[in-house]
Amino acid sequence: MHLVVSNVRPWGTEPSDVVVTDGVVSAVVPAGTAVAPEGAEVVDGRGLLALPGFVNAHAHVDKSWWGQSWVSYGGEATTQGRIAHERAERDRYGIPSVASTAAVLREFVRHGTTATRTHVDVDLGVGLRGIEHVRTAAEELGGAVEVEVVAFPQDGVVRRPGVLRLLDEAAAAGATHVGGLDPAGIDRDPVAQLDGLFEIAERRAVGVDVHLHDRGDLGAFQVELIVERTRRAGLHGKVTVSHGFALGELPAGRQEDLLHELRDAGIGWATVAPVGTAPLPWRGMRERSIPVGLGTDGIRDLWSPFGDGDLLRIALGFARLHGLRTDDDLTGAVRLATSSAAAFVGRDVHDLVVGAPGDLVLLDAENVPDALVRVPPRALVVSRGRVVARDDVVLV
Repeated sequence: MHLVVSNVRPWGTEPSDVVVTDGVVSAVVPAGTAVAPEGAEVVDGRGLLALPGFVNAHAHVDKSWWGQSWVSYGGEATTQGRIAHERAERDRYGIPSVASTAAVLREFVRHGTTATRTHVDVDLGVGLRGIEHVRTAAEELGGAVEVEVVAFPQDGVVRRPGVLRLLDEAAAAGATHVGGLDPAGIDRDPVAQLDGLFEIAERRAVGVDVHLHDRGDLGAFQVELIVERTRRAGLHGKVTVSHGFALGELPAGRQEDLLHELRDAGIGWATVAPVGTAPLPWRGMRERSIPVGLGTDGIRDLWSPFGDGDLLRIALGFARLHGLRTDDDLTGAVRLATSSAAAFVGRDVHDLVVGAPGDLVLLDAENVPDALVRVPPRALVVSRGRVVARDDVVLV
């Protein structure tokens, strides 16, 4: 299968033709020079800006009520309050369901996301049903979004006997990561939660991705525990801290020390750049090659009515939160949402280069910074060499 997207500007550079063969970029050549193989689909890129497909490094596609009537916000505005509200109300709205999950994934496609790491609830009420629904929904879209699953214990681990067993079963059944949630703030036993998670990860050869909302010194202490266990288990490059608000709140000296520890342990960081949180030491993380990924988190769910699935809008929020202004920095924010996030979805490379997956997005923008600050509609979305959206209309 061949696709030629002609006359596009990869990352705003000179006009080029991009050739995708059997789902992989096989050539990037000056515009007008690509020779279309027999039977190839040829798409005129009209000189538009081309980016790699967006990578959503932190999503919850199983939680949404997308596609249903509006659901008003309720419950208490604390982590525990949100958990309790969701547990009480989710069956009423059929959460999780294949239909709502597929609707969220289609919004991802519409906005140009072609790969995601999604945390899927695993608990004593839902079991592994949510993971099954997510896989079915992804199949309905024909793989337009490559989905990597984190088995996520939203209701806690140690405080809910039986959840560790479910996480182990999920890992055995193909989840690429086991998740955690505020080992101190929710389970009130960080050592027990993290020991349990890392034991599964080491035995099942999967990664670990821990939601960490705990702030300040308490949050930093748990990051240190995660570093210790990552080293001990030999999981370099397979562990992520999600949210991790504490990192941006620490005094400069302790922050620097912790960045060194994260670099040496090979731990990545996923953020949704929420308003009102402390900026991450982004430049220090970039200098140390600490992986940073952007995500949408939940979208129109029982935690929050916000979210539209547009990762470019999340990148804009990241840029605003961190006070980015220069072209290089604004482009860097877009790279966090695309090429720099390859490892979060198990890819060695994700870019508009030969050998990368054939995922690309076209936008009517002068350059990358212009695309970021305006967030224009996606003119074309290609996933693995297949056109999956055109002019803001999803085709799968």
